[in-house]
Amino acid sequence: MKVNIDIDQEYEGVFVTIHAKEWTQDLEDIVKSLESRTHKRIVGIEEDKSILLTPDEVEYVFAQNRKVYASIHNHTIELTMKLYELEEILSGYHFTRFSKSVIGNLNHIKYFELAFNGNLCVFFHSGGKEYVSRKYVSEIKEKLILGGK
Repeated sequence: MKVNIDIDQEYEGVFVTIHAKEWTQDLEDIVKSLESRTHKRIVGIEEDKSILLTPDEVEYVFAQNRKVYASIHNHTIELTMKLYELEEILSGYHFTRFSKSVIGNLNHIKYFELAFNGNLCVFFHSGGKEYVSRKYVSEIKEKLILGGK
């Protein structure tokens, strides 16, 4: 990939132009990354307070009993959004689907182990763990090898 940067006083704002032969997954990832540069916040609820969370501090998001929660350093906070909405927002922050009910932050993974049933057990820096369904194992391994893209 070749990157050209043109800085000139006559430009107002930043414009990005991509030249490519065809649309690829890499291009889609670049566009998502550029679009997600606006710092998005997630609203959590704890007792009577609404808490603003940044995507970088969240280890994983999970659905349980028709509610959605975020795990931050082994602390669980209820969220106001649906899991599929969060997956869309968080994809630009190195989050990916672990299972039907879990979306995990690849940047918080310390290590992983292959379970006897083909699932992957992911351990986070905080000591928490989650399981990755067999359906998503190869995708996560590929993203980890490519640097969490």
